[in-house]
Amino acid sequence: MPALIVLVLFLLIPLGRLVQISLYHWDGLSPSTWAGLSNYADIAADSELRAAFAHSFVLIFFYAVVPIVVALALAAAMTRAARLRGVSVFRTLLFLPQVVATVVVAAAWRAVYAPDGVLNSLLAGLGLPVQDRAWLGDFGTALPAVGLIGTWLEVGLCLVLFLSGIGQIPRELYEAARVDGAGPVREFLAVTLPGLRGHIAVALTLTVIAALRTFDLVYVTTRGGPGNATSVPAITVYNRAFNTGQVGSACAVAVVLTLVILAVTYLITRLQPEEADR
Repeated sequence: MPALIVLVLFLLIPLGRLVQISLYHWDGLSPSTWAGLSNYADIAADSELRAAFAHSFVLIFFYAVVPIVVALALAAAMTRAARLRGVSVFRTLLFLPQVVATVVVAAAWRAVYAPDGVLNSLLAGLGLPVQDRAWLGDFGTALPAVGLIGTWLEVGLCLVLFLSGIGQIPRELYEAARVDGAGPVREFLAVTLPGLRGHIAVALTLTVIAALRTFDLVYVTTRGGPGNATSVPAITVYNRAFNTGQVGSACAVAVVLTLVILAVTYLITRLQPEEADR
């Protein structure tokens, strides 16, 4: 009962209020007027808002796909090199971004991507003609640049999950594979990867949600710019609610974003193998 009360007070009631406001035209101060589903119809007709949702799905590649692939490779390598000195330190360093505030991470990477930042200095040192490129101010590179920060953030989380999963795989399976003459690649494909299906599903769920609801990283690095090149739904919700006085429309966008997250999460759980649920 206490848990149910907390759920109702802090989740269901605010969510219901969000849906209610989305059905009105309201600027946050003056009396509201009934809008019905027009706020939702405007979302479908707004090309910039559709682009914002498309950017979120692009970020899924950087937040989820790339970190999972990299973390799988690192987990396999670190498991085989578990007895080497410094592996635990390396593991800690990879997880470090998870314990640092995202605002701090964004500010640091904004300095890295600056025209006179570390990245351009490094590339110039390698003899590449970067010409003090503004990575976060270029229409072609801004979104991938933000996405790579997300990759850096999520690799550590995925790695910790996978290392935990590898620790639960019976050692006998690895010994049997080696007796059968399996090399590192075959051992990974036949033993490690099947044993990590459940952990991969968890990592995919967490990273996809992070990509879809990202706000602070984009806000600090680009504020959705240049133009709308890095706009995402959460940035649109913020701008409409606090900058343009479209609170009802902002709530409608938030409701749609919530439904998209729920739908994607449900799809991932449906694709998850039954063995991973046991």
